[in-house]
Amino acid sequence: MPIYFYGCITMDGYLADSHHRLDWLYESGDVAETDYQDFYNRMTVTLMGRRTFDEIKDHPDIDQFYPTTDNYVFTHQKTIDTKGFTAVSGDVVSFVQQFEADQHIWVVGGNTILAPLLEADLVDSLIIQIAPVLLGNGIPLFTQKEGLKRFKLEKVNQYGQFAEMVYHK
Repeated sequence: MPIYFYGCITMDGYLADSHHRLDWLYESGDVAETDYQDFYNRMTVTLMGRRTFDEIKDHPDIDQFYPTTDNYVFTHQKTIDTKGFTAVSGDVVSFVQQFEADQHIWVVGGNTILAPLLEADLVDSLIIQIAPVLLGNGIPLFTQKEGLKRFKLEKVNQYGQFAEMVYHK
């Protein structure tokens, strides 16, 4: 059951601005410039936090965002009214440990989802794209507790204005 983080941050390490918005990302480039589709085709499960879901839920093509994966949103709400997404709550580490070994899990967004998985040493790959943007403040990607975690840099790619670093345990 490999677990991946795949996402874009600013040059100063933020996932979102201080209001949890991604406008800076949408103005920086297009997903078509990246290897997103190849990556997504290998995934079977997506995990995201409620704020990440809130950022995409009103998109007119939401049903096309993650059409071939089982999509879970960690939230305090009991249900989500969006087809293709399932509300879950509780401990993310316990939740992912329920999956079979052949499942490929993508942490779509949310440092509150990523941090406990890093702390439990469950993240196998970090695929981090960096946009040419400085926010100066916002929601950081890494918020796990102190504890040394080492990854090996496998490759560096350039996609338009994005630099991508691929790390594996």
